Amino acid sequence: MIKVNTYFDGNVKSLGFEREKVAFTAGVVLPGAYTFDTQSQEHLTITVGEIEVQPPGSGWRIVKAGETITIPAKSNFDLKVKQPASYICMYT
Repeated sequence: MIKVNTYFDGNVKSLGFEREKVAFTAGVVLPGAYTFDTQSQEHLTITVGEIEVQPPGSGWRIVKAGETITIPAKSNFDLKVKQPASYICMYT
């Protein structure tokens, strides 16, 4: 089953699915600043563009296409996006 997710007045959208009991989303982020909460650990891979990410307890880091950042479970993290970008996220 495909789940459609919409956040921040439509500025972040993703399609979610599960494979072999692991959840994934593939999404697009429009320019802006966002804060996300996590339930499980997230492995965020940028597929197009770049996103500035501030993981919990860390400074800002630019994550570019092809790079992955891991966000701990039960935390929140901030994103800054200057140009539209896309990502894939795996939840473990």
